[in-house]
Order: sequence, then structure tokens, then C-alpha cells
Amino acid sequence: MSFVNVAVIGVGNCVSSLVQGVEHYRDGDAPGLPNPVCAGYAVSQVRFTAAFDVGRAKLGQDLSQAIWTAPNNARRFADVPYLGVPVTEGILADGVGPGSSELIDPSGGATPAAVAAHLRETGSHVVLNFLPTGAQRAAELYAQAAIEAGCAFVNCMPAVLARSPEWRARFAAAGLPLIGDDLKSSFGATLVHRALVDALTRSGVHLTGGHQLLGGGNMDFVNLEDPARMRGKKATKAAGAGASVHVGAQYVPFMDDRKVAYIRLDGEGFGGSPLELELRLVVEDSPSAAGNALDAARHAKAALDRGVGGLLEEVSSTLMKAA
Repeated sequence: MSFVNVAVIGVGNCVSSLVQGVEHYRDGDAPGLPNPVCAGYAVSQVRFTAAFDVGRAKLGQDLSQAIWTAPNNARRFADVPYLGVPVTEGILADGVGPGSSELIDPSGGATPAAVAAHLRETGSHVVLNFLPTGAQRAAELYAQAAIEAGCAFVNCMPAVLARSPEWRARFAAAGLPLIGDDLKSSFGATLVHRALVDALTRSGVHLTGGHQLLGGGNMDFVNLEDPARMRGKKATKAAGAGASVHVGAQYVPFMDDRKVAYIRLDGEGFGGSPLELELRLVVEDSPSAAGNALDAARHAKAALDRGVGGLLEEVSSTLMKAA
């Protein structure tokens, strides 16, 4: 049996849900999984081979244990056996923001060359980037390491990689697949917002504005308290919104990994008649993204198998907020 050997960057809530999901759906028959088989690979063919982080509390732990280490607070829905994948010191750069520095004791002295060497040693095929919003430089250094190691790269956060002509060209020249930017949830605020926009505009409604206000208690929301880091998230959230949309985020500690989204759309219908739409959505944030991450990893490996390099445009447009 061939495998999809996955390396993860940033052992946070999303990786926790992803690792649990691979165990939970190993037999492929439980509800909630978008695609039991994707790009020719079953969930049982996905395995984790490397993990990088900069939080001292997680370094050296097996991935199966590190996913439960604070400040992680994702919902527990599967028991994960020992994986034999120690969390390795990663690249710090701009990976820890002002707010999260109070919750994480950062290390991170690795270089792209060291990361690339570890990827090669572990036989990793696909690198999934789950760095926090705003870590543009760190994301670029990991992308460089993936190219040096001959790995496909999936950018699950808002750093500009798939949208960068330079990075698309670099992955194409190396013959390596690139998917990104900023992972969609299987069912989340972006999906619902864009579905509403599509339904209204197809019916002739002229959208004039609106907002998407988000609240949650995980580390993503800690980072989004920083206006500089929030700008990157706004750019991907606003793509496809169809009008001038305000995007805001608030860290609410007691919510843990739950996210609440308040979506509003204003528009004009037939004869200029006013229209107002408001919706409230509450989801567990990280599990709702794990299914798409699982699909992205399998698509990336299938492209690697076929020798397809550069941006995977169709996959990116389906699974990512901004490509």
C-alpha cells in the first residue's frame, strides 16, 4: 500500500483535529467525512511523519500527546495511539505574535536547511502549514525548506504564497505541487457567507455592504487581536464577498475552540427595494477545517505522484479562501 506521508507545521488546534480525524475515520465509515477516498487515497493511507513547533512545552513530545498540550483547546473526539513522531524544533521568525507570546514560551532556532533535512529523513511527501495568521516570513522559510526537500506544500493560513507569482514559479520550476492560501472550513463562516452572496446575486440583488463578525477562544483569535495580523485574514475573508464587507474578530477565552459568526448582508432588490439578511452560526472551529486539510494533503500527494508542479488551481479554488 502506498501512503501519504504528511509533515505538519504548528501543532495547534487544527493539527489536533486533523490527527484525531485520521484515527477516527481510519475505516472510512463514520459520518461527517466529506471524502472517504480523495484523489485515489483513503484516509487509512494518510500517516504523519514529521511535526514542527516552537512552543517549548510541545517540543520532544510525541505528536499524539502534543496535540493535547496547552494552549490547545480543541474538542477531543478520538483517542490517538502513540505515533512515533516527536515534535521537532521549528523556525521561529515571525511565528509568535505579541498576544500569543504571553501564552507560549517560544524556542525555534531551526533553519530551512535543518527542516529540509528532517523532511527528507522522515520520508515526508506533503507539508501542511498551520502557522498562525501573520507569520509571513516563517511561512516563506518553511516553503523554501519544502522545495529543498522535494515536498508538496499546502498553505493553510493567510500568508501570501499561492497568490505570489514568485512562489508559484519556484514550485513550478521544482516540479512540486503548491496549494493555498488560507484553508476553508468544510462548513464555516466563509462558506456560508459566499453561498449567501451567490444566491442573492444570482437573483439580481445588488449588494451594498455587510459584515462578518467573529468570536472565539482559540489561539487563532489571540493572534487576530493584533491589527497587523488581522489584515491578512481580512484579505482572504473579503475575497468573494461581493461587496464592501467589514470583517472583525474578538478573542473570547471561555469559548475555547468554538467560533460564533454574525453575518449581515445589505442590498437592493427589484425596483431598489431594500434587503437585509442576518445570520448567526456557531461551529467547533478546528474540526470544521480538518476535512478540507485531509483532502488537500491527498490531492497534493496525487499531484506529486503524477509529476505535476506549481499551483494546483482547481484544488486551491475549492479548498482555500484565496488562491
